[in-house]
This record gives sequence, C-alpha cells and structure tokens, in this order.
Amino acid sequence: MNLLHMKYAVEVAETGSINKAAEKLYVGQPNLSRAIKELESSLGVTLFDRSAKGMVLTPDGEIFIRYSRAILNQVDTVEEMFSKGGVSKKRFSISVPRASYIADAFSKFSKLISTNEEAELFYKETNSLRAIKNILEENYKLGILRYAKNYEPYYKSMMEEKGLSYELITEFRYVLLTNAKGSLAEIENITGDILRDYMEIAHADPYVPSLPLAEVKKEELPGNSQRCIYVFERASQFELMSQNTETYMWASPLPEKLLRAYGLVQRRCDINRRVYKDVLIHRKEYTLTELDRLFIEELVKSKREIIG
Repeated sequence: MNLLHMKYAVEVAETGSINKAAEKLYVGQPNLSRAIKELESSLGVTLFDRSAKGMVLTPDGEIFIRYSRAILNQVDTVEEMFSKGGVSKKRFSISVPRASYIADAFSKFSKLISTNEEAELFYKETNSLRAIKNILEENYKLGILRYAKNYEPYYKSMMEEKGLSYELITEFRYVLLTNAKGSLAEIENITGDILRDYMEIAHADPYVPSLPLAEVKKEELPGNSQRCIYVFERASQFELMSQNTETYMWASPLPEKLLRAYGLVQRRCDINRRVYKDVLIHRKEYTLTELDRLFIEELVKSKREIIG
C-alpha cells in the first residue's frame, strides 16, 4: 500500500466511477482499475462493490477512505509547511452553529493572539453535517454540533462511527427574538396563534443524520407563522429583525450588547419547550493545541455569562 493508491481510492470513492476518476487523475482506466485491485489484495478486503451503476464503498471501504482522507490531508499540510521553510504560523480552525455566545467567545479569543505571533484562524458558521465533513474531509480540527436532545442517539451513533470524540458544552432552550419597537415585544403571553400573524426568520439548513430532511424540517421548522424567511447568515437575520418590526426568530440566548446593537428583545416562551445541546467534537486521535485550549476557555466563560 502506498500514498498514490490511497489517492486513487479516494478519487474513485468521490466520483463513484473508475472512468471519471481516471479522467480527473490523468491515468489510464485499466491502470487505475488494476491499482484498486492491488490495493484491495494487499489489504485483504473489498473496498468497492462494482455494479452497472458504478463503484460503491463497502463498510470496510468507508473506514479505509475516512482514514485515507485524513492521511492525505496531513501529507498535504506537511508538504506545504516545509516547502515554505518550516512551521511559521499557528493554526486554529473550527466549524460552529450560528450562535452569539460562540461568536462572542471567538471574538475574545482572537484578541488573545499576541501581536508578534503568526497565526491563521478559521471560523466557519454552518450546520452539523458540514461541521462533521469539515473535520473528516477539510482538515478542520474542531467543530461544535447543535441538535435537539431527542436526536442525541442519531448523533452519538454517527460520531462513534466516524471516530469523533465529543463533549457537552451546554444545554438550553431557544428564546424568542423580536424587534424591541414591534407589537410582539409588548405582548406578555405569546402563543402559537399570536405568532401566526408575524413573519418568522428561520435557519435554512437543519440536518439530522439518518433521518429524511423533510421529517427534520417538519420538527425543526414547525411553521407557526403563515410567512417565513429562510436565511443562512446570522447577521442578516438580525438586520432583518432590526428593520422589520413584525418579525421574530427562535435562537439561543444573546448577550445584552448584541440585543442593544440591533434593537431586539428576547423572551422565554413555553410554546417552545425543546431542549438543545451544543457539543464540541474533534477526531479521537487529535491532541488539543494551545490555541484550542485558549478558545475553549473563552467558550466556557461566554456560555456561563450568556446562557448560564
């Protein structure tokens, strides 16, 4: 087994086809097919099921490809690192849900980087599926998953399967956000019937492993309102509410300074009783760096200050 064969197998897995992989790799189809068979023979397992529809990974193949991607990413990192004369920059990377307490922690963490220290910080706001893929395929080191507590079995099963370590950050219930000058802010007892008259702003990309997206959307985006705007960017959501007084959104608790900046108020409502969890994830074999630990310290502080 060698790195070239790993690269071949990963490309075949991504394209699902020997022919397509051969084109992308600029190798002959017979040579690529022979290399995959030699790789399977050396490992003593079948990596792909062959059919008229293409090449499909076997369970052993899924495990092999997962580790191969990680190895190839590390090789690329080492080559890039030393082609530029050695290690010069510290690197921090994380994928997170759109949450103000996490953004607050990252902002404070960024100020801890010394002025004479070279560093690259990558902060990606996205959904749980992409956070997992960023660790497994894009060389991100940390991720934070957000999911409803009732979906925990699905996530734990998937994290074990993918070789991910996980640790609870916090549990919370969503609060209702709305414009401080809007009529909704003046209502003491907000019910589902009342919300039907207002426009809901919702996160546009819910995801739960092993469940149909339509089923997840039905639960995560219940649609109390007759009108709904699906938005991916958190800042755009706040800007919408600051401009449109007849909108609302469900979100994790916000810091007071952010509420004041956008002219918003947050209310706890019994109509949304679902409990959510934020969980820190990384590869089981990964060792936290100094930057990772600094960020986690700020994350815990922000969580205590904003969520409690």
